Amino acid sequence: MHVMRCLFFLLAGVYSQWAFATLPIQHWQASSGARVFFVESRELPILDVSVDFSAGSSTDTREKSGRAGMTLYLSSLGAGGLTEDQISKALADVGAQLGAHFDEDRAGLTLRTLSSARERGRALDILGRVVQHPAFDINVLEREKVRVVAGLREADTKPDNIADRTLMKMLYGNHPYGLRGSGEIDSVSALQREDLVDLHRSRYSAADAVVSIMGDVSRAEAAAIAESLTKELVQEKPVYNLLEVTAPIADTKRISHPATQSHIQLAYPGLRRDDPDYFPLLVGNHILGGGGFTSRLMEEIRRKRGLAYSVHSHFSPLREQGPFEIGLQTQKEQSEEALALTRKILADFVAGGPTEEELAAAKQNIIGSFPLRIDSNRKIISYLAMIGFYKLPLTYLDDYVKAVAKVTVSQVSEAFRRRIDPMGMVAVVVGAESKK
Repeated sequence: MHVMRCLFFLLAGVYSQWAFATLPIQHWQASSGARVFFVESRELPILDVSVDFSAGSSTDTREKSGRAGMTLYLSSLGAGGLTEDQISKALADVGAQLGAHFDEDRAGLTLRTLSSARERGRALDILGRVVQHPAFDINVLEREKVRVVAGLREADTKPDNIADRTLMKMLYGNHPYGLRGSGEIDSVSALQREDLVDLHRSRYSAADAVVSIMGDVSRAEAAAIAESLTKELVQEKPVYNLLEVTAPIADTKRISHPATQSHIQLAYPGLRRDDPDYFPLLVGNHILGGGGFTSRLMEEIRRKRGLAYSVHSHFSPLREQGPFEIGLQTQKEQSEEALALTRKILADFVAGGPTEEELAAAKQNIIGSFPLRIDSNRKIISYLAMIGFYKLPLTYLDDYVKAVAKVTVSQVSEAFRRRIDPMGMVAVVVGAESKK
């Protein structure tokens, strides 16, 4: 117990330095064209690496929905002359972890390894093969297509998945943000190896790569790592013309479902990652529905009326306007009452804004919890990747608390009135009450 207590305080001391000091982000461009973001941290013998590309689900088309996700997933299932079993065994032998992240904008591969020369070298060799030379084995592709299709069939029976899929189609229409990242049954079934090869060749470009490195290596070692992971990629930078998001046609869809509760979701186009309204909307949403039990939605819908166990709102910022969403579950016979009340609370908030007391409490909560957002290498490298991919200022993490502290009631009010139209929301009720 004494040893564990000492280890806890040691790690707490290591990680807390980032919460109270300027994060020393170094940035340069590799000779391959990749943009590199690096934080040196010598306290623990660990290295974290992330390599990101503009190869998210928005690069799909309706006919090839699911292609981008499949391309990323199959990258680690055989690459550079190694089978998926050989890759798995090689990583296990050195205690390394290979991962991935994927959304509408980004496709990224991650690695966590010990920083000692042997372990680091073998793990980075695997990552380099996966990033630059995925095999896209036909047999593996066919197997994974079967697995994904089975998952889609199951997902299409679940009320929360039905609601989310319907809502995004209503919100984005023909915009690629409305495509399901995992694809559709027909489009996934039709995928061919050439589809994945073409996407990798066109989107996994050194000139578009963002390499994020954090841990127990020097600047020179980090530079060599970035070069080794991107030097054999294609050099040409992809053309990325993403359509602007337009306001949806306001509508409410009610879908029958045997679930015992109704799943209610509402949405409207929200934030770009570099949006000038980012912090007023962030703080305002904390007051509206992002602040847990202290939010207005929770107070009015759960505590005062008992219409839902949980209700939340959130912004998902992307390269173009990601969704602003409100979600809750309620008993079927209360679904219309809960939906009407949710709309009213949102409309009142947009019209009147927050109080000074609400604003002060929200800012205190956001600022007070911020150190927990950067209390580990793993969390910091996710921020490095985001900063690099979206070309945010290197001082983004240092400026975050200052920006939150400066938000005023009038800024929140003006931002919500300007950006969110309560009457223009799209909404879905899955498990709507049957009309007799």
